[in-house]
Amino acid sequence: MTNPIRIGCIGLSARGMCNMGEMLSIPGVVVPAVCDIYDDRADAGAKLVHEKTGTTPNVYLDHEDMLAKEKLDAVLCCTTWITHARIAVDCMNAGCHVAIEVGGAASVEECWQMVRTSEDTGKFCMLLENCCFDRKEMALFNMVRQGVFGEVVHCEGGYRHDLRDEIAYGKENRHGRLPNFLARNGELYPTHQLGPIAKLLRINRGNQFLTLTSVASKARGLNEFILREKGPEYYLANAQFACGDIVTTTIKCAGGETITLVHDCSLPRPYSRNYALSGTRACYREAPFNDAIYIDGRSPHHEWEQFDKYLPEYEHPLWKAYHDQAQHAGGHGGMDYLVLCAFVDAVARGEKPPIDVYDTAAWMVVTCLSEQSVAMGGAPVPVPDFTNGMWVDREPAYDGKFCLEEVV
Repeated sequence: MTNPIRIGCIGLSARGMCNMGEMLSIPGVVVPAVCDIYDDRADAGAKLVHEKTGTTPNVYLDHEDMLAKEKLDAVLCCTTWITHARIAVDCMNAGCHVAIEVGGAASVEECWQMVRTSEDTGKFCMLLENCCFDRKEMALFNMVRQGVFGEVVHCEGGYRHDLRDEIAYGKENRHGRLPNFLARNGELYPTHQLGPIAKLLRINRGNQFLTLTSVASKARGLNEFILREKGPEYYLANAQFACGDIVTTTIKCAGGETITLVHDCSLPRPYSRNYALSGTRACYREAPFNDAIYIDGRSPHHEWEQFDKYLPEYEHPLWKAYHDQAQHAGGHGGMDYLVLCAFVDAVARGEKPPIDVYDTAAWMVVTCLSEQSVAMGGAPVPVPDFTNGMWVDREPAYDGKFCLEEVV
């Protein structure tokens, strides 16, 4: 990279600081401006940039002010879920490519706004779905593309993560999850496993989501946790949380495949993305089956095998090339580093990223559609085609080293 890549950073809570820190380790990246609505977080961001680079960025409390005054190539946005889309639109209109942290959409309209703005401005909007670049997910993707699973017919995933303290103490920690759990009942955080599944099933390139159904259990986990940890005098002790403790969503695809997602963040449990693949020749299950795989004609008859046995044979080329760098960078086992590298690479090349605005919209829209389905007792809801029919015969995909359509 001959010219510095000027990236502004908006949103500097724990996740934003982590992402910005990792991005600054990528050659060619400079951060001339940081922004957060809280001055202490904005100042902390400026301090981190100075510690890592020796330069001091300009500090802003309003992202529109930053976009108006700074000459930036791109923006990294790590704000709250319900502000990602509007900030992305502002960034693209200001002439910047933008990467936004994960989270579900508040409305179908804001997804269309991102798509139309990207098309009108020629600037890309990339969802930072880091799980697409996880070592295990990429190895499984490699196996699917090599035909090990035969034809994939069903996928499962989810976000099963005990976040009771993070949600309940949202006011004290200035964390954005709390108001969403209080006000919304649906699949609030769909993209972590949906992203890898969508790429595996060629969604938006020869396949698409057709319909979605969601059902939600009652909400009890957060109330019990708050009473135990904070007592009956705490302001949330008798709060009526809208989001069910377990939200189950099923998606039907144009290719005939089905996808099941589970959202589970307010009950005690170990972390899991609930990943499972079922094909005509093999199947795979994440924990609690300890990452087990069964390959027809290769595994012992009717016996699970440890997935790690096959990892050396099917290691994705990207992980072979970046293993030491990604592991050294550290964020979520290295996948944070790789997704940020993919973003920076796309900005440097001035070409579309491996996760484009159509992917971003299709994955994020699951949240607001699931809210609609839950409210109607699990009735099916159509999923918009954000490509406007282009999914049938799209232009060739990005085929660089960070490609998520094929194994490059």
